[in-house]
Amino acid sequence: MTRKFSLKSRRPVRPIDFASDLNEQQLAVAVAEGGPMLVIAGAGTGKTRALTYRLAHLVHRGVDPARILLVTFTNRAAREMLARAEQLVAADARRIWGGTFHHIGNRILRQHGQCLGISADFSILDREDAGDLLASCVTDAGIEIKERRFPKKALLASISSFCRNTLEPIGTVIAGRFPTFAAEADKIEQVMAHYSVQKQERQLLDYDDLLSAWLKLLQEHEAVRKTLATQFQHILVDEYQDTNAIQSGILDLLAREHRNLCVVGDDAQSIYSFRGANFQNIICFRERYPDATECRLETNYRSTPQILAFANANIANNEVRLEKTLRASRPTGLKPAVVTCIDHFVQSRFIAEYILHLLDEGRELLDIAVLYRSHWHAPEIQLELQRHNIPFEVRGGLRFFEQAHIKDVVGYLRIVHNPLDELAWLRLLRLLPQIGGALSKRIWRHVASAEDPLDEAQKDVAANFLPPPARPHYLQFASLLGRLAKIGNPAEIFERVLEDHYKDYLLTHYDNADQRREDIEGLAAFASQYHTLEAFLSDVSLSGEFSGETCETGPDEQHFVTLSTVHQAKGLEWPVVLMPWIADGRFPTDLAMNTQEELEEERRVFHVAVTRAKDELYLVVPQLWQSGVKKQILMKPSRFLTELPADVTEPMELEETLTDVTSGRVSTGMPG
Repeated sequence: MTRKFSLKSRRPVRPIDFASDLNEQQLAVAVAEGGPMLVIAGAGTGKTRALTYRLAHLVHRGVDPARILLVTFTNRAAREMLARAEQLVAADARRIWGGTFHHIGNRILRQHGQCLGISADFSILDREDAGDLLASCVTDAGIEIKERRFPKKALLASISSFCRNTLEPIGTVIAGRFPTFAAEADKIEQVMAHYSVQKQERQLLDYDDLLSAWLKLLQEHEAVRKTLATQFQHILVDEYQDTNAIQSGILDLLAREHRNLCVVGDDAQSIYSFRGANFQNIICFRERYPDATECRLETNYRSTPQILAFANANIANNEVRLEKTLRASRPTGLKPAVVTCIDHFVQSRFIAEYILHLLDEGRELLDIAVLYRSHWHAPEIQLELQRHNIPFEVRGGLRFFEQAHIKDVVGYLRIVHNPLDELAWLRLLRLLPQIGGALSKRIWRHVASAEDPLDEAQKDVAANFLPPPARPHYLQFASLLGRLAKIGNPAEIFERVLEDHYKDYLLTHYDNADQRREDIEGLAAFASQYHTLEAFLSDVSLSGEFSGETCETGPDEQHFVTLSTVHQAKGLEWPVVLMPWIADGRFPTDLAMNTQEELEEERRVFHVAVTRAKDELYLVVPQLWQSGVKKQILMKPSRFLTELPADVTEPMELEETLTDVTSGRVSTGMPG
């Protein structure tokens, strides 16, 4: 028997009642006439709904969907808005040009790239391929990177990307963001020039070329610009606060004639300057478009009035901002609670035990998130959750101990603890210049056959397995292992590894070397609670025990507590949010307090964090930090707390409690 399936037309759409479906502020956005429009959309105010209904309204009043351009920062967001719009209108909303800047740029360059000498069948380099081509360009330029401090391929790719997305000269970017390589600026510029030539000859574009070539096309070919400006009668942009110099330039050129440019964003959530996002794009929009209609979305559907009072008071301390006051549509709730702990170890135990309390009160694991400023704020919390059998998931990234730079420095401790740890030897040897997999195994087999592998590793016979240029690097490494073997404290080992070797490695291999160094310093602080190498390594080895664990409350459900940096949490929400390390130097981080601009962006990061909470918000303040070996630092409550009115928070007292302490860890009691 043949089974049949008929393709039916889409179900009829109901007539759109804009006034009933939207609040007054959203309605103003949806039905506004053409021309430039700035929509300042606070957290949780339904900006996606307003933008979707604006799309529907344009189509509803007769605008051809193919003449609408919707630009977002994720393809998922574009698909979601287009799908919603199609449910509202009978016309085929799929004909709208919707997607990310890179997605749209790719389509346009396939059609018009020949004006720039780009064939329609060009290939796109992924990040790894772009790095490999840059490495080849370094070789072609005759730069001997083994004999000088020169950025490795991934770091070169980051420098290239930042320059092009900000439209800043290479010399300016290196001086401001990578001063370690200031002496190499001319050579780096030479490599970048050769990289551009190689891509052009091979018809290759990297991700950044999709934007820079699109901008160049509009700037240098007026006929193409007019064609595209005519094609896209209406341009709608989501998350405008995250645009960079190239993206802003593209939009202004496309909208030059019709000026039907609607941008939606929240200056209070502009937190990506490290990627090249330009906060001034949204702040100065009215200067570029003096006749722009300005709309505000201020009715928040997410959080309680108490959480919004805290968020409003927080962001009001920024001098450069667009006026906006979030107002709750929900009934009253709890004030954000400030929880003072004697130190960061107690902080982690409080978080774990309070999560259990919340579960006893009827919360689900998926209701709860722990949001922190930096990755290194997480290790104690991850291990404490594990000890309490609380399943958790690290959002958008690796668990702390799974990160490459953390595994590298832990490798030194593993070798000191067990000189026959083959995997640790091979990992660290491959980090050294001119030592690959084969040579690493030869050295390993030699030292492993000796009665004392660490002693044997320091002898010339081991170094003689290597080509002469690699021997000095190897002998420095072996000498460091010898010194580390005399240290029994894990925190001190990490401090020595960072200072004597790994700091330079970070500088040449990573564009965020400062953050990774901060991670390792945090690791040393975390390790200070352990008396022995064995106790530390045992806990770290078990830290992945719950990597695939789930808490099943139904046949198909997998529930976790979410752990996340604030940047990875943007756009999400949870009923309960716990924020550790609310102390100066942690949040705001030391790295973000050099200028007023940096501090104000850090306050925006804090604002993003607190506006993720729907019902309950807990701000945890450690009073002491055990920094490395035998150093205790008194912590000050974050200025983001002390600058606020006293009535927007309430203190939460901790009662004395007993907690099991793993052998080899320092015991710290709860404060009374």
